[in-house]
Amino acid sequence: MTALSPLSPGLSPESPAGAPGAAGTKRAAGAVRRFAGALHRRPRLRLAALLTAPLLWLVLAYLGSLAALFLSAFWTTDSFTSEVVRIWTSRNFEELVTSPVYRTVALRTVGVALGVTALCAVLAFPLAFYTARVAHPRRRPLLVVALLTPLWAGYLVKVYAWRLILSEGGPLDWALRPFGLSGPGYGLTATVLVLTYLWLPYMVLPIHTALVQLPENLLHASADLGARNARTFLSVVLPMVWPAVAAGSVFTFSLSLGDYITVQIVGGKTQLLGNLVYSNVTLNLPLAAALGTVPVAVIVVYLLAVRRSGALRSL
Repeated sequence: MTALSPLSPGLSPESPAGAPGAAGTKRAAGAVRRFAGALHRRPRLRLAALLTAPLLWLVLAYLGSLAALFLSAFWTTDSFTSEVVRIWTSRNFEELVTSPVYRTVALRTVGVALGVTALCAVLAFPLAFYTARVAHPRRRPLLVVALLTPLWAGYLVKVYAWRLILSEGGPLDWALRPFGLSGPGYGLTATVLVLTYLWLPYMVLPIHTALVQLPENLLHASADLGARNARTFLSVVLPMVWPAVAAGSVFTFSLSLGDYITVQIVGGKTQLLGNLVYSNVTLNLPLAAALGTVPVAVIVVYLLAVRRSGALRSL
């Protein structure tokens, strides 16, 4: 039998071999408790710790890219090689203002975004009212899921499906032919129609939520005072739901303003700002950057316009 080795100095038979490790664990646990206590006593410090990482990502990834976009819009390109020349000039913005082509495309893009937003609001109101107020309570969740189901499909799948529907001799032409009508084909009308289909759920959901939260006694009080349905809608329902409509319009307007794939697939020869940006990225990057600042500026103006309605608090 091998003889037992003597105990090391400073250790007794009762002391555990891992005492230094246990002491380190206790010190770490104490530091964690002190740090948690400091965060509990200082709510602002706790909020700063929670928001530092996402705000840093927002500043670097989003605001930083916007700043780079704006700065590159003041550069120019070599007319022979199309290489970017870092010489400061305002020629790109001057071209945007003075060229009638760019002005027409910009106005057309804003008009398409406003038209899609208006159509989404008109279609979303009856759908949301039915799901929130008319349908049986047990069926309302299923109806909301059904309205949001198109969001589960891929963007390109939906757009190409509409390209097939709108094609000459396609399903829409076949359905309208007995009435002596035909589909709109590819063009500006098709672009507005497809964009309305794509972004309609973003308008239905906030309106549905606002109608669910609408107090029932307000509708009863309006009816007791002799108001008809139209007067109740204009004087009671619409003012209460308007912030939700404006909140939904932020999504539909901004998404329509920056879209360029739909117009390429079903727009025919129609040009929007997104198409011009896409086509100039490889040929004239500073001009594409200048064109890209136009939707950003329009969105900022639109957000400032809807801010007064309380829509930003409803997002």
